[in-house]
Amino acid sequence: MAAAFRKGALAPRADSPAPEAIGEPGRPARPRLVMPRDVPQRGLGSVEGRAAFLHAIAHIEFNAINLAWDAVYRFRAMPDGYYADWVGVADDEARHFELLSARLGELGFAYGDFDAHNGLWEMAVKTADSCLRRMALVPRVLEARGLDVTPGMIHRLRSNGDEASAAILELILREEVAHVAAGSRWYHWHCEREGLAPGREFIRLVREEVRGGVRGPFNRPARLAAGFDENEIAQLESLE
Repeated sequence: MAAAFRKGALAPRADSPAPEAIGEPGRPARPRLVMPRDVPQRGLGSVEGRAAFLHAIAHIEFNAINLAWDAVYRFRAMPDGYYADWVGVADDEARHFELLSARLGELGFAYGDFDAHNGLWEMAVKTADSCLRRMALVPRVLEARGLDVTPGMIHRLRSNGDEASAAILELILREEVAHVAAGSRWYHWHCEREGLAPGREFIRLVREEVRGGVRGPFNRPARLAAGFDENEIAQLESLE
């Protein structure tokens, strides 16, 4: 689909019907979806533990594919650059999922072998009525969390001798900065159009919509590269 979009064979149409109400995306029968607290935590000292860890990341990437395509499908009459950004994000997320799936296979496992949760898609449902809210709360909260925690994940994998998995996460981290930056770009576009102060509105949305707030420590260089400013990061730190 991304290749078709780049060739001009897939494009928004002015006469398209209104988007359908958001529902559950297409997904395989497995993994079984459970509450976040019921997803088992395993150490990285065993092959199974590392596979479970990579499975959780693969599940995030799988949901990110659906999130990016829903951003393309759901929000109409946006500039061409918006659709190009989110088609590109969907393409990247699919590639990330394939890399993680292949690595799981090398470890003797497959996507679906471990339980997972549905938290990312639940936020998609909560923001289906507003592109501004979607851009603020999915890329700038949920995906930005990956910028903070992935360096530590890479270190833990290397400490356990898993260089191949660490290299995949390094690639994902580099590319996720651009994904969060796309969210920042279109969040600011909406704020400018609606006369809102981006920093103040973002913190308001986090306070109202993100249970438990946004936890640090924050990867400042990555967040700054992804469109956050120092004041936003300082205010996020004050919410902890």
